[in-house]
Amino acid sequence: MNWDDLRVFLAVARAEGLSGAAKALRLDPATAGRRIARLESSLGAVLFAKAPQGYTLTEAGHRLLPRAEAAEVALSGSMAETGASGAGELSGTIRIGAPDGCANYLLPQVCAAIAADHPALDLQILALPRVVNLSRREADLAITVSPPATQRLQAELLSEYHLSLAASRGWLAAHGAPSGPEDLKAARMIGYIPDMIFDAELDYLAQFGITRVALASNAVSVQLNLARAGAGLAIVHDFALPNAPELVRLFPDRLRLKRSFWLVTHAGPRDARLAQVSALLRDGLRAEIAQRERFVAQGAQDA
Repeated sequence: MNWDDLRVFLAVARAEGLSGAAKALRLDPATAGRRIARLESSLGAVLFAKAPQGYTLTEAGHRLLPRAEAAEVALSGSMAETGASGAGELSGTIRIGAPDGCANYLLPQVCAAIAADHPALDLQILALPRVVNLSRREADLAITVSPPATQRLQAELLSEYHLSLAASRGWLAAHGAPSGPEDLKAARMIGYIPDMIFDAELDYLAQFGITRVALASNAVSVQLNLARAGAGLAIVHDFALPNAPELVRLFPDRLRLKRSFWLVTHAGPRDARLAQVSALLRDGLRAEIAQRERFVAQGAQDA
């Protein structure tokens, strides 16, 4: 089998169509279609069921998929080892999927440092207010707030992080601070849109018995900016507080939540390039979170 044809097969399987695959491979759809036809002819089997809604794998396609993925991993590893034998510089494109809080306040600094050391490496940050779907190849690596339940994916603990109750100085001057966490039920709260909470770890307000969220967004950055604008009280990431000097923490010794970030990849052998980027992400994120939380712990933003 020709690797170029297998590469097109993988792209079509992941994009579920010719157009998306051709865009990813920088081919025209007609060329991608001819490659698939050539591969099917050489195998004597139909690999895709073609419909207006897209391309879905046939039984023969499902049988070929793990073999094609194994070839991809082997080839990527070989190329990475060849590159590592030189100056150790990484190249190619890596897409990192992450929840928007991590993507907005941590990954830019971490990825900037990685890119500075590896100028031939292209890094893409996919910021989503939901779990990134690695099975559909939305990204090469995913950062999540919970480890995956499926055995098709593997997870590594990246770092713990903390969240605190915070409000703007203007809001506190106008409304006063609650006397304690027990008063939050009657406070004007900022948080997630309740029916768009995609992971139980993000349901911060439920533990305080809060059922009404007066101002809500599915994006962490919007919640933070609502709090900065003086709209109410919010549970915010400590690592985001250096970007929000208007905010102060309330009850830092009594109300501080702890959560974790996980690095998720496909189960099984991982090519050397992804392993290197994973290690750089892990070390960079841990250092960035520690530095930002250390600044906050110094009390510069406590009421």
